[in-house]
Amino acid sequence: MKKKLISGLLAAALTLSLAGCGAAGSAAEETAPGAAATADEAADLTGDGFDPQVDYAALAGATITVAASPVPHAEILDVAAEILAQADITLKVMEFTDYIQPNMATESGEVDANYFQHGPYLENFNAENGTSLVSVGAIHYEPLGLYPGKTAAIDALAEGAQIGVPNDPTNEARALQLLAAQGLITLRADAGLEATKNDIEENPLGLEIVEMEAAQLPRQLVSLDMAVINGNYASEAGFSAASDALAAEDAESEAAQTYANVLVVKQGNEDAPAVKALLAALMSQKVKDFITEQYGGAVVAIF
Repeated sequence: MKKKLISGLLAAALTLSLAGCGAAGSAAEETAPGAAATADEAADLTGDGFDPQVDYAALAGATITVAASPVPHAEILDVAAEILAQADITLKVMEFTDYIQPNMATESGEVDANYFQHGPYLENFNAENGTSLVSVGAIHYEPLGLYPGKTAAIDALAEGAQIGVPNDPTNEARALQLLAAQGLITLRADAGLEATKNDIEENPLGLEIVEMEAAQLPRQLVSLDMAVINGNYASEAGFSAASDALAAEDAESEAAQTYANVLVVKQGNEDAPAVKALLAALMSQKVKDFITEQYGGAVVAIF
């Protein structure tokens, strides 16, 4: 009887063990593509995508959760996930389609980091919401593009034509600067990267600048003559600044440096080993090559 009881207990334990392994395997496949290394292998990881100052063996089995826009941020994170998987670190990506929730989730600790915004937007968000979020590294730049809607060419714009622009302060200024660079409007000389509609000094065609949420611009393009669209939302809609835009920001410009998309964490977590491991993976040659090949100039690595 004793032998039967012991055999039953061993069989149950084996079943639970196998079930546990199966569950862990499924989660890894969903959130972090690639084969994971053992803890012993993780301790010896060096080279591209790995920070020599991070103890990867101590991080083995950990999960890093990042909030991100679907395109291109989540796609880029998928490549970083393959690198982290070699150290038995799971990267879980939570996708958001707005610019508010990812920061709030990072502030609350629901996620470890976020990757969707540029520095000026982050600074403005902190000032308006009392959050304490900081950048730990600049990853890529998305040229803002002017895309055709009802009007196919810049020189075909009629008087009073409607031009859509993002309604958040930093991206609106950027959009207005792009319109000014095309000679469509003239902005006050000292407006710079804080320009608003009120800084327009000359508007020869009497263009109507239509402010709306950045995510809505691709969908509203059919009702506008043109729209200035953020790179990630343009990519989601199947547009490319390199091939579809009538005009785009210069990747070598001041705007490229100012508006680089950054990896963001809550203040105080900048030196956390998991954050350093994630940053090293994102700043790898593998990720850089992916960005170049996948987006053809619509997204530009800046590291």
